[in-house]
Amino acid sequence: MSDRMRLGTKVRALRRRAGLTQAALAAQLDISPSYLALIEGDKRPLTARLLIGLARIFDVDLTAFDDDDDDRVAADLLEGFSDPLFDEHGLTGPDVREMVRASPAVARATVTAFRALRAAREQIQTLGALAADALPEEDRPTLGDRLPAEEVSDALQRADNHFPALEDAAEALRRHLGRLERDPIGALVGHLEARRVDVRIETADAMGRALRRYDPRNRRLWLSESLSPSSLCFQLAHQAGLLDADAVIDEQVAGAELTSDTARTLYRVALANYFAAAVMMPYGPLLAAARETGYDVERLMHRFGAGWEQVCHRLTTLRRRGDEGLRFHFVRVDIAGNISKRFSGSGIRFARFSGACPRWNVHLAFLTPGRIRTQVSQMPDGAAYFCIARTVERGGAGWRAPRTTLAVGLGLRLADADRLIYAADIDLARAEARAVPVGTTCRLCPRTDCAQRAMPPLAAPLAVDPNVRGLSFYARPEG
Repeated sequence: MSDRMRLGTKVRALRRRAGLTQAALAAQLDISPSYLALIEGDKRPLTARLLIGLARIFDVDLTAFDDDDDDRVAADLLEGFSDPLFDEHGLTGPDVREMVRASPAVARATVTAFRALRAAREQIQTLGALAADALPEEDRPTLGDRLPAEEVSDALQRADNHFPALEDAAEALRRHLGRLERDPIGALVGHLEARRVDVRIETADAMGRALRRYDPRNRRLWLSESLSPSSLCFQLAHQAGLLDADAVIDEQVAGAELTSDTARTLYRVALANYFAAAVMMPYGPLLAAARETGYDVERLMHRFGAGWEQVCHRLTTLRRRGDEGLRFHFVRVDIAGNISKRFSGSGIRFARFSGACPRWNVHLAFLTPGRIRTQVSQMPDGAAYFCIARTVERGGAGWRAPRTTLAVGLGLRLADADRLIYAADIDLARAEARAVPVGTTCRLCPRTDCAQRAMPPLAAPLAVDPNVRGLSFYARPEG
């Protein structure tokens, strides 16, 4: 029987709401109580004649028996139950749809509770973000259970994204390999094989969705043919880090104040990635080349055989005492605006709990794929930043292979922009006056004249005048 014929729970709910027994309702429908029981148990279909009779008896429209509303409620419930809070209960789509059919009123009440929970969380997070701005980091409030990825981002921020012990370990491996500059992939494969690791390049079909897979029991490493040379080198160095620098990584993980095994595992991955980048782009030579080229990311990519994202992220780690690079911030976003990686060496604030400002050039980079976009941005507190951004593409090793486009941004305080080649043709003395006004997120941004505002600022409640249309629904018109 199709779902659209399973209307028994709706009939039972209407009957109980009207205070009728099965026998009383069956008499009005001119059917037997046993047949009504079968209908309510979804063992018999509801005919057109009976539907019309029920609509007349209960004084409801026939649309009350439509499943479209149930589908919407089920979709809302599935979204609510996707919260990590409910992970341990193992709820499935059929479970939720059965709940809607069996208890539609309870299902709708649950949706209302989800909406109230979401609103309360947003209010708490917004207030917490405001409070965090006014407090030193060690005194900032913790807003409920954080996601493991958030914990790892915070741990990297506390460490200033610089790990001297991993730098030393990476330099030791480079000295041991010797020929890394001439043939980095061959040198790393030879090093792993010398450690009795069987390295194999597999077809994309054989690897499925994996790019790297390591079997510690048999000491076998599989790498996908779809990896670019820079990514292949990075994955080899990553695996070398897990083997050569495991003690250093364990020590860093132990001191990171992480609260879950998942967060600790993610942190190990992040530290192994750090090691890999340090192997490919050693500290001293990279910093010297960056200063020589004006931090020209593309020239650094070619010189060190790395990708755009790899170079940008590595530039944020150059914090060696007495020989520091520029203080950059780094951000990676997808086309929906979700921030999947962030680090603030420049002091800029990123949106942690809601969408980032659409005026930021890291979002505009999607309009010009593959091209570098520059921007002078000014935050509501008056701080000005010089930012660059470009899209990167992942996947695509084959006609049918999926491709993912991301945007990666790098930036620093405007006062340091004169050391970047990207600012060479910009009058920095006047740049701040023509800076693009950018906010952290709409709820925290006080600018009410923004045409791209998506919600009212926290400090200025929504005021609607039906006789006046502003730049946007939430932007206040002048006058």
